[in-house]
Amino acid sequence: MILVLAGTQDGRELAAYLTRHGFWVTVSVVSQYGKQLAEGENLTVEVGALDQEGLYQRIHAENITLVVDATHPYAVNVLRNAISASNKAGIHYLRYERVAVPLPDYAKLYSVTGFTEAADTAAKLGQTVFLTTGSRQLKTFTSAPSLFNHRLVTRVLPDVVVIAQCLNLGLTPKDIIAMQGPFSHELNAALFKAYQADVIISKNSGTIGGSDTKITAAMELELPIVVIDRPEIKYPKVAYTAEEVLAYAGKVAKV
Repeated sequence: MILVLAGTQDGRELAAYLTRHGFWVTVSVVSQYGKQLAEGENLTVEVGALDQEGLYQRIHAENITLVVDATHPYAVNVLRNAISASNKAGIHYLRYERVAVPLPDYAKLYSVTGFTEAADTAAKLGQTVFLTTGSRQLKTFTSAPSLFNHRLVTRVLPDVVVIAQCLNLGLTPKDIIAMQGPFSHELNAALFKAYQADVIISKNSGTIGGSDTKITAAMELELPIVVIDRPEIKYPKVAYTAEEVLAYAGKVAKV
């Protein structure tokens, strides 16, 4: 049995791909919405955030022989828990890593190593900061002293819990864009203009995460863009394509 940790679209697609090739696959997602999306691929889906011990127990309960970690590249705690639980259980772990977007030679692109540095850098570049980094690190920006006198515009999933979080952190409805991406170059540019953004903050989530079109839209409008580097994690084993995952699963997991 293969356990795919799939918090993203490419993770769900990978799980369905493995199923079509004859493997028994269970998909782990965090939210009910994630479950609805995954079930559309005819997969066995389990919902709930798991810490290291919870993941270890699931591995044993379901007789998992391979964990394929297809979670978001910035989900540091989940990534580390998956590696630790797999090691503790003595089973194979494979990281399915989406390829990062190559950063262009653009004078107004600022590469930083974390969310706090992103906040401090953006604060120096403009008054209206357009956040395209999702909701998980939103508090880092709303509580950053350097941004106290700035306008923060955030683009998040259209989920009632997420929107409530935004409001609780002090954002006003006029500065909350509740839309599901990824977004085209044209739509990014239109939103950046409509909200009179002075600076954009983005993660490098790869093409499937829409990082490329955020960067090109910022460049077209000659806006500074702060790109947060991916966390450095030493993975035991990494694959970059579904074919590579399939080949590895063929060696270590039963069909």
